[in-house]
Amino acid sequence: MSARVILAKLRHRQSPTREELVWFAAALADGRVSDAQAGAFAMGVCQVGLSDVGRVALTLAMRDSGRVFSWNLDGPVLDKHSTGGVGDCVSLVLAPALAACGAYVPMISGRGLGHTGGTLDKIEAIPGVNSQVDEAKFRQIVMQVGCAIVGATDDIAPADKRLYAVRDVSSTVDSLDLITASILSKKLAAGLDGLVLDVKVGSGAFMKDLGQARALATALTKTANASSCRTTAIISDMSQPLVPSLGNGLEIAEVMRVLTGQVIGPVVSVCAALGGVLLANAGLAGDVQTGADAIVGAIRSGRAAEKFGHMVAEMGGPPQFVENWSRFLPEATIIGEVRSSANGYVTAIDGEALGLAVVALGGGRVIEGDQINTAVGISDVVRLGAHVSRRAPLAVVHAVRNADAEKAAQAIRAAITISPEPVTPPDLIVERVG
Repeated sequence: MSARVILAKLRHRQSPTREELVWFAAALADGRVSDAQAGAFAMGVCQVGLSDVGRVALTLAMRDSGRVFSWNLDGPVLDKHSTGGVGDCVSLVLAPALAACGAYVPMISGRGLGHTGGTLDKIEAIPGVNSQVDEAKFRQIVMQVGCAIVGATDDIAPADKRLYAVRDVSSTVDSLDLITASILSKKLAAGLDGLVLDVKVGSGAFMKDLGQARALATALTKTANASSCRTTAIISDMSQPLVPSLGNGLEIAEVMRVLTGQVIGPVVSVCAALGGVLLANAGLAGDVQTGADAIVGAIRSGRAAEKFGHMVAEMGGPPQFVENWSRFLPEATIIGEVRSSANGYVTAIDGEALGLAVVALGGGRVIEGDQINTAVGISDVVRLGAHVSRRAPLAVVHAVRNADAEKAAQAIRAAITISPEPVTPPDLIVERVG
């Protein structure tokens, strides 16, 4: 086989065979194909597409291009993946809740991408926490605590790492086949018994349209189940931030309010929907509703908070973080309210615009390698359907400089639509796939 032969097939609008896809993934990992050939391959897949069999073959080949974990534990190995949204800190609540229910959760997570925050950036807002641990430490935390939220090492799906970098600069990121293979190759490398996917749809998500979200959820679940990992997808609404805060340290504060029983809101509802499916599929609950109730019980009882605190300590954070979390989190130098210029009802929130405002404040990356300020962001964002009067607060900006705060305030006012007539917010859980 050779890259030229495979690329010629794609140029003639023929899908590569399973064997050709396996060869190309291995060649991506070991450098037998050039960046130009990798880009041509990505463009060819975008134009031609892959069959269901081809998508599974590419996913497994990319998974097998590097390290694949295996576990010998006394409970099921489960995980969750989100396609990205704003104010989405579900992983940080769900992982310890699952661990409190008897599951093991080796969660390999990512950093911020575009307007969406990254789970690793959020947890590293806790002083001392290091998410880049070696395999021995990763295994130790999973076995002792039940959950670990860490970054991927270089030997996890190296074919995907190579192809993703090429896709980013060749306008081939939005291929359904390549998105599916990219997400699942890394998740399946963790050696999972079960997976649930939180596919976001709405203004704060990458998928703005329900049809696109449903197509992605279907491709992901079909591919993962064909790869022998029992998988279900939940399509959830992202027409407004999931929690009323955006920014790494601010979202950790929201997580702690949930875990310590101060707030029971949308995050708990999403955790229950996702965790209920996982526990039922893994045999840790008799049905989805029983599993959902178990997740809520783990959060309300404080057992999930205990697991979270143990995990934080094992990753280098403060041993008493759960008991004293507010004094450990960073605080911005400038904190100010953004007030409404009109009377009426909140009828739309542009979540992507809010996420980009946080990036502009320094809470995200414009280019790879940018340093993140974990103190900045936006908090107390109004909810869809709320009535606001003129001069009432729409949100609170946390910034380093007055000029940054004013720019963020302008972006917030532009992102929130105030209208005379009220609206009913959409359902948080849209549908279940797979």
